[in-house]
Amino acid sequence: MSIVVEHLSKSYGKQLVLDDISFSIGTGEVVAFLGNNGAGKSTTMKIITGYLEPDAGKVEVCGVDVQKNPLETHRRIGYLPEHNPIYPEMFVKEYLMFIAGVYKLGKTSASRVDEMIEKTGLTREYKKKIGMLSKGYRQRVGLAQALIPNPDVLILDEPTTGLDPNQIIGVRDLIKEVGKEKTVMLSTHIMQEVSAICDRVIIINKGKVAVDDKESLVVTSSDDHCQLVYLEFLKPGDLSFLHEIPGVRDVTQTSVNSFVLSCEEDVREHIFRAAVEHQQVLLTMRLQERSMEDVFRTVTK
Repeated sequence: MSIVVEHLSKSYGKQLVLDDISFSIGTGEVVAFLGNNGAGKSTTMKIITGYLEPDAGKVEVCGVDVQKNPLETHRRIGYLPEHNPIYPEMFVKEYLMFIAGVYKLGKTSASRVDEMIEKTGLTREYKKKIGMLSKGYRQRVGLAQALIPNPDVLILDEPTTGLDPNQIIGVRDLIKEVGKEKTVMLSTHIMQEVSAICDRVIIINKGKVAVDDKESLVVTSSDDHCQLVYLEFLKPGDLSFLHEIPGVRDVTQTSVNSFVLSCEEDVREHIFRAAVEHQQVLLTMRLQERSMEDVFRTVTK
């Protein structure tokens, strides 16, 4: 296993952030690490990378105990934290050469930096100062620095936050390419990213592991007895009657006049009759497939 987390706990003062969590990630897996803000994602990643010490528990990376041998761990991990710690006054290549020096790559530094510049799509930008780059290219610089030591494990904390749609696609493609050779653990709030990149999903909620399975199984097996029904009405109005329809568990409003209902059974006939009774014009009603966003919302509600 590339990452083994055993009975990990961490508190900040009286707040228990991680409560005896355990999981492992195998070689070559691309794993989404999900949870609400404050659920403990970044804390877990910082403990795995050796930047924080746990109150209890043990972490191994590629068979190396993180607490007993942090320097060896750092050689095996490439880490891109949520707030990318790059130096805006440095030129791109200058910064990457500095990182290569930190890892003591010696005579191979220049060739390794050139390789990462090409791999991360920085060929046209490497002569610029980092502060002049767009957010997307600064993220690419962050990925390049994480890849410089040729790590076995890549840990990415919100790698596409703040990027525009084209930049997101570019960074996703890069992560997928890297994931063919390395173990990747990434946190994100973009559920489409999970389906696009990841093989497996770990969701933590209130300091505990709530879900740990393959992405496809998480979506298909989650709450098999619950149907989702999408509704669109002609105009906004008093639609509180939706909560009163027998068999409806939950009502989520997705826009001013559209809703998704979680139902115990097929209640579309009852929905139609209730809409007519309350003089609401129903434009659309259809069964909706469960998505990662639905699973996440259910697990972390």
